[in-house]
Amino acid sequence: MEYVYAALLLHNAGKDVTEDAITGILQAADVDVDATRVKALVASLEGVDIQEAIEKAAFAAPAAGAASGAPAAAEEAPAAAEEAAAEEEEEAEESGMEGLGALFG
Repeated sequence: MEYVYAALLLHNAGKDVTEDAITGILQAADVDVDATRVKALVASLEGVDIQEAIEKAAFAAPAAGAASGAPAAAEEAPAAAEEAAAEEEEEAEESGMEGLGALFG
């Protein structure tokens, strides 16, 4: 991810996204630079309008935010399951006590 961040930083600063520039940023951040990954990133960005890609990603973000309600519902489900399990355990204890009462009359 830091490789992409370096490319975005260069783009935002108005600099050319080159292997040397990305390597320099990563080294300044004390990242162990993999030259193959740097070359692959620069090659994959060749001919890409980074600003256009950012704008498209910005439009996709609200749709992802709308879907964020689903995790909240998913978090509620375990709580409900725990509550149901606690109720079942309590009922089992009560019925067990009734059984013991029958033994001792």
